[in-house]
Amino acid sequence: MANNMQVDKNNFLYCYYKYQGQFKPENLVFNANLQEFSQRVGYICNLETRGKISPQESYEQIEALWEQLTKSFESLGIGGDATN
Repeated sequence: MANNMQVDKNNFLYCYYKYQGQFKPENLVFNANLQEFSQRVGYICNLETRGKISPQESYEQIEALWEQLTKSFESLGIGGDATN
């Protein structure tokens, strides 16, 4: 028996999970940035594992993504006080 349920490719490849933490707009934005970081790191790791990019290139790409995530964290003002 065939399954008539179709899988949306974009939802499958770019799935995001609902934010469950303390709701603040900056936390929600950072969570979205963090999920994107995680997905992109996974893709880079897979490309390196398959030999499509070098270990040096994968390191540099992940380092650049980390810098973007750090800037996002700092610009959103998260972690500046004990209430966050």
